Amino acid sequence: MPVKQASEVQERLTGDSFIRPHLKNLSPYQPILPFEVLSSRLGRKPEDIVKLDANENPYGPPPEVFEALGSLKFPYVYPDPESRRLRGALAEDSGIESDYILAGCGADELIDLIMRCVLDPGDKIVDCPPTFTMYEFDAAVNGALVLKVPRNSDFSLNLEAIADVVEKEKPKCIFLTSPNNPDGSIINDEILLKILELPILVVLDEAYIEFSGIKSRMGWVKKFENLIVLRTFSKRAGLAGLRVGYGAFPLSIIEYLWRAKQPYNVSVAAEVSACAALQNPAYLEKVKEALVQERGRLYKLLKEVPFLNPFPSYSNFILCEVTSGMDAKKLKDDLAKKGVMIRHYSNKELKGYVRVSVGKPEHTDALMACLNSLS
Repeated sequence: MPVKQASEVQERLTGDSFIRPHLKNLSPYQPILPFEVLSSRLGRKPEDIVKLDANENPYGPPPEVFEALGSLKFPYVYPDPESRRLRGALAEDSGIESDYILAGCGADELIDLIMRCVLDPGDKIVDCPPTFTMYEFDAAVNGALVLKVPRNSDFSLNLEAIADVVEKEKPKCIFLTSPNNPDGSIINDEILLKILELPILVVLDEAYIEFSGIKSRMGWVKKFENLIVLRTFSKRAGLAGLRVGYGAFPLSIIEYLWRAKQPYNVSVAAEVSACAALQNPAYLEKVKEALVQERGRLYKLLKEVPFLNPFPSYSNFILCEVTSGMDAKKLKDDLAKKGVMIRHYSNKELKGYVRVSVGKPEHTDALMACLNSLS
């Protein structure tokens, strides 16, 4: 190619011409802001911010985690690509053999990994909004189409509509959350079994299962070839900042995830922390009970707020409809000015709703003082 012609090509060339076309209209995922960013924006010290917007565990991890992190001997050595120590501890904790378990950099990584292994561009997934928006986001990243089957008015699944769309559209997988984020409803065994009868891969996200009082379905993957169950250390063990998730998979599926996953996806610090947390089940149980108890107190108090209609929850958060002419976004902004953070949604299914994470009793007290001042 002549030099002049090559120069003209370079002038026309732009960096985004290399980007996959379907990503050019992708909207970025909207994450929750961390303490240091909030502190700067609000002009408050982190300890003066009541953070009830991300379903984090305010009690943090067991003391063994800090001890384990402080005694790391070989941080310069790559982590075990198979996370053998962690998977062994999880096998003991869950009662399912480690062969069925895969660990990840948070459950979010595993959601993306599942899609990369299962979906071709143009394949379809079923999403049941309102729910965790990461499913729709990752589907878009992977070039998949999202078939939305909205939930009923009580946030229960529309089983008939799900069966209908599976029959007509032939989607490859459906992503379900129990307890569901953001409303805290659960999927009972009867409904889940009916969905498992459909010709579709069922990915059940149990990020909040510990707060529900129901048993995990991890063991079900040994019976159902079309079931994957995901879990996390973020909520149960207060390790959201270290990113540790895991899943239970049928052996016929997990083989391919092992082939496709990044080799060093779980860091040394993350694995050490997760293993240390599992060494103190009494602490984990005590914290869970404290959050469940505070959830009940928070629900009763929110019911007394004249412009809020809270929904019963099996998780560590409570969804509230904002009523009486109060604007949901303005409510969120007004609370933020007072140093109290809650979650507001811009999507149409949740316009007019806010979600409040369960915190410590003093966090509830601070929230209620602010809400009462707005009444």
